[in-house]
Amino acid sequence: MTDPVYSMARIATGPTLFVAGQVPSTEDGSVPENAAAQTELVLSKIATILADHGIDWPAVVKLTYYLCDISDLTAVREVLRATLPHPRPTATLVEIGALIDPRFRVEIDAIADLGPTSG
Repeated sequence: MTDPVYSMARIATGPTLFVAGQVPSTEDGSVPENAAAQTELVLSKIATILADHGIDWPAVVKLTYYLCDISDLTAVREVLRATLPHPRPTATLVEIGALIDPRFRVEIDAIADLGPTSG
């Protein structure tokens, strides 16, 4: 595999930010229909949380993907490759029976390294 979607290991050097699982619903409750659009929305929500803490994707050391249908993996990986910088975060993929809303096809949580503390 020449362009892995994830790294085998990453080392955190300071405080850690745990981002709860983000789901593909907008503020008005709408949900994109396909896995790629849902993944884009979820990653956008995670990016906003990261930015709120003064960091960006390179700080993310671990992602966990929850998919209701493993056949969505190709579409999800395409979005991840287009979004995540190198080195990629480590990752775990879990196929599950359902998420809290039957329209959801994907949920993603993240762990980010906030870097060494000063002082």
